[in-house]
Amino acid sequence: MDDEEETYRLWKIRKTIMQLCHDRGYLVTQDELDQTLDEFKSQFGDKPSEGRPRRTDLTVLVAHNDDPTDQMFVFFPEEPKVGIKTIKMYCQRMQEENITRAIIVVQMGMTPSAKQLVPEHIVMTKEEVTELLARYKLKESQLPRIQAGDPVARYFGLKRGQ
Repeated sequence: MDDEEETYRLWKIRKTIMQLCHDRGYLVTQDELDQTLDEFKSQFGDKPSEGRPRRTDLTVLVAHNDDPTDQMFVFFPEEPKVGIKTIKMYCQRMQEENITRAIIVVQMGMTPSAKQLVPEHIVMTKEEVTELLARYKLKESQLPRIQAGDPVARYFGLKRGQ
């Protein structure tokens, strides 16, 4: 793959990751969400074959809007297939910085979860759930359930009960 294609690919991946972080409620600036290819090139470089940018340069740490102590790393490993050694290295870094969440953007086997045909999902707060239940005179057990393995649930990083 030539440098121009690879730079475009890395820009598109980073743009998608920033949108994912924003959708999960993490603090991402509008500039990061709207970053153009030219802005990406000036910030990170446009010669991946020469290590500008290296995938590790794209690593980002984001803090949650509601709780700044809830932080998440997004790692971009250099290796096409990530092994135990790399995972251990990331885990060690997370422990050192007391961070419990991470996303690892691998080069092989990644499938996009952002679908065009699925209606927009919104994660509700406890107050919104209470208001919804009161408005429609429902019990919480009557609400539809989404499985933890559902692609949209995984995209938002949802846990049981959310």
